[in-house]
Amino acid sequence: MLNVGVLGAGHLGKIHLKLLQQSKKYNLVGFYDPIEENAEKVAKDFGYKAFKNVSELIKNVDVVDIVTPTLSHFDCAKESIIAGKHIFIEKPITKTIEQADALIELTEKYKVKGQVGHVERFNPAFTAVKDKIHNPMFIESHRLAEFNPRGTDVPVVLDLMIHDIDIILSIVNSKVAHVSASGVSVISDTPDIANARVEFENGCVANLTASRISLKNMRKTRFFQKDAYIAVDFFEKATEVVRMKDAPEKPGDFDMILQNAEGIKKQIYFENPEVQANNAILDELETFADAINNNTTPIVSLKQGTEALRVAHMIINDF
Repeated sequence: MLNVGVLGAGHLGKIHLKLLQQSKKYNLVGFYDPIEENAEKVAKDFGYKAFKNVSELIKNVDVVDIVTPTLSHFDCAKESIIAGKHIFIEKPITKTIEQADALIELTEKYKVKGQVGHVERFNPAFTAVKDKIHNPMFIESHRLAEFNPRGTDVPVVLDLMIHDIDIILSIVNSKVAHVSASGVSVISDTPDIANARVEFENGCVANLTASRISLKNMRKTRFFQKDAYIAVDFFEKATEVVRMKDAPEKPGDFDMILQNAEGIKKQIYFENPEVQANNAILDELETFADAINNNTTPIVSLKQGTEALRVAHMIINDF
């Protein structure tokens, strides 16, 4: 078991603390939160050990789980890495791309591992179909959320859309060629709703929409590829796979057959891959423990987290 400590005991930090204490792959040593009143309450309510400062926590663990506001990610991660500790860091990896690149260099220098908390990679709806997604040429993503003051200190691209940017970059095996985007500030000082068109060198186009001022929640991505359409509902944890194949010579009464202008007939059939229930946050934390123990590359590496941030900034800079 790896000794782990958590930096930050806010809403998400408390979830991490609870799951790490349950995990059989970690030994939760304690946490640090700069708000003394909150730290005392969390320690009292849940029995976790509260450390007096960041350095003291880092000294006593093998893994540092950074669940602090984005502005402090770099400083917390840098101190942890220099101390020889592995880091799990919530998304977005850092505030700037320069900081993210610096963290990658530091992990290589000090020979430690890092993983970024892009939790949707572990969503059971996505994991159920990701092996069926091959060379999609058009992707459409909608991530709509009801208003929540938490997270409005950053643009909606870094708050919400970055989840879908990471998912798409993990699927499309090509470099980004061009980005065009628009964003509107409605309630916050930064954009609350944004749309981006991301074009890849291989011809794939991704159209992403994110909003934090919607009346209902939606987190859905659709992948269109040769002879198949795959929909992933990250919110409802459901999938839909629609495929086309050459129609049989003698279709059955209930077979769905399409015929194009050239007279080519295709049969449409549906697949419903089984979606296994899981706790995505626990899964991402435990796969990081596996990567450390087995000396393998984490599922969401710091380099991948940096690429997601890079594309997010390309989008923001085009507003």
